[in-house]
Amino acid sequence: MELRTLRAFVEVVRQGGFSEAAKVVFTTQSAVSKAVRQLEDELGLPLLNRIGHRTTLTDAGEVVYRRALAVLAGRDDLVAELAELRGLSRGTLRLGLPPIGNDVLFAPLFAAFRSRYPGIEIKLVEQGAKRLEEVVLSGEVDLGVSLLPAPEVFEWQSVRREPIHVLLPAGHPLEGRKTAQLAGLKDNPFILFESGFALNSVIQDACRAAGFEPEIVARSSQINFIIELVAAGLGVGFLPRMIAEQRSRAGVSHALVVDPSMEWHMAWIWRRGGYLSHAVRAWLDLAGGEPSSKS
Repeated sequence: MELRTLRAFVEVVRQGGFSEAAKVVFTTQSAVSKAVRQLEDELGLPLLNRIGHRTTLTDAGEVVYRRALAVLAGRDDLVAELAELRGLSRGTLRLGLPPIGNDVLFAPLFAAFRSRYPGIEIKLVEQGAKRLEEVVLSGEVDLGVSLLPAPEVFEWQSVRREPIHVLLPAGHPLEGRKTAQLAGLKDNPFILFESGFALNSVIQDACRAAGFEPEIVARSSQINFIIELVAAGLGVGFLPRMIAEQRSRAGVSHALVVDPSMEWHMAWIWRRGGYLSHAVRAWLDLAGGEPSSKS
């Protein structure tokens, strides 16, 4: 079993097809198809259901995909550790950041890190927190940002805790209030982030705890657009307090959500037991924050 065949298989799953996977691994579609067939022949089981231009995982494919992610991540750890043994003075730090809060929380940290370690190049991936968990597990990034509680496969270091505020359009019955009970919003259409944003789960879980399922009328990955949709009267939105206060706009007010309250607890995450390079350790030391317990 070769790493290149595992890589090809993993990218077919991630990208949803052979042609897109070929672009990622810089080869032809036929070469990717051949690599996956070779892997299936070697294992003696079909790994993909091929339905037209779509592919889905078989039960065996689910197992192989999960294991392949771990193998490929281990290979990246090996390369990084050996590079440090060779005493390389330059390196790369790969970080995964979410669109929510990264400008406020991380821009000063980037400047401080660059000042201390000018030989380290920082490469960024920007995705929602759920997608970032996937790329951390696969080894595509060294550290990612997600919301706590994180799955047990990760260790973490706290970044920031903030309560959630609801964004209200002008003329809303709750306009001017400092707090808003979540149950009192059940008849309002909700404007949420795109799928893959962990904040959605925080909001929807709290709604279920309050006894209702929200009506979702729009989704966006852009904070400013969500605020504009609220201003236009389409529905109510939700942001961590820090960001709601920073992105103030005439015609949109915000109030602390209570009963139940909601918390946005952001943390750096990495694979439990994974190798942490000197660059990663330096970043975490500079960032500070409450660490998870180690196992």
